[in-house]
Amino acid sequence: MSKNWYPILNYEACTVCGACIKKCSHGVFADKGGMMVVVNPVGCVEGCHGCQKLCPAGAISYFGENDPKVTPSGCGCDCK
Repeated sequence: MSKNWYPILNYEACTVCGACIKKCSHGVFADKGGMMVVVNPVGCVEGCHGCQKLCPAGAISYFGENDPKVTPSGCGCDCK
């Protein structure tokens, strides 16, 4: 799990489809009153792009995406 890598939601683009919740088994996302939120950012696995690839609205980006020190750590999904 990581403090250097976590998802950032574009709330204007998010359609609250729930794909991110279904994909992430680390409890990073939650639906709070019809709005997706990042509730457990340190639960995100460094280098994983699984939720981003499934987001039909393209509403997910990552803090740490362009940091050369951040490397994939084997999230166990086919997300790279």
